[in-house]
Amino acid sequence: MEARFRNQVVVITGAAGAIGRAAAVRFAEEGAAIVAVDLPDTDLETTVKVVEGAGTSALAVAADVTVDEDVAGYVRAAVDAFGGIDVLFNNAGVEGVVAPLTSYPEDRFDQVIAVNVKGVWLGMRHAAAAIVARGGGSIVNTSSVAGMGGFAGGIAYVASKHAVVGMTKVAALELASSGVRVNAVCPAPIETRMMRSLEEGLSPGNPEAAHQMVAAQIPLGRYGEPEEVAGLVAFLCSKDASFITGGIYQLDGGLRAS
Repeated sequence: MEARFRNQVVVITGAAGAIGRAAAVRFAEEGAAIVAVDLPDTDLETTVKVVEGAGTSALAVAADVTVDEDVAGYVRAAVDAFGGIDVLFNNAGVEGVVAPLTSYPEDRFDQVIAVNVKGVWLGMRHAAAAIVARGGGSIVNTSSVAGMGGFAGGIAYVASKHAVVGMTKVAALELASSGVRVNAVCPAPIETRMMRSLEEGLSPGNPEAAHQMVAAQIPLGRYGEPEEVAGLVAFLCSKDASFITGGIYQLDGGLRAS
């Protein structure tokens, strides 16, 4: 595989999850050092092991992306360990619960907005200067097809992912002159723990029925794989995408084609 990220440093939030780990492996296979960020009680060590198995260096940093000091801390840790940051994959996110807007739990709403909106903003806020200091680079934010439409019962998640799309566009405009490109990926259902949770919420007691129903709505007839998301993220962060910024990219198997 081409080493498009040799001598580069990639920070990935939500790195203990399926998409974050797949992205860590993909960037590592292409030569990058990885700073893997997730909550303290998550399995970051497995991510570090698979990155090291791909032949590059990795650093695990426990952090809550909703806490300004923690975000500043993972940026500082990346700079101290590897000399800077070239890429931020702003990927940490939570799904909340599936519930009508009139009875959605306020504490869960606040959590979703804090992680999916504030966490993305704080990541860009703190990492941007470090990326500029390296002469420019790339930020990719994880939105969702839910950031381009809606689904009943998803008031908090849908609102948060629309916000990520908006923040991506603002950041792309503000950071372009500094050589920082900012894009967002919008996956359809991907084979992850998050989708297992949403399936249970959509069809309590029979999540497989929800899986089959959702998959049937996707023209390609299946969920995506984390590695497919990682491939697009790597492209957007590479020199192959050097004239792309402010873009909102669907990985949805044709779901939004009609």
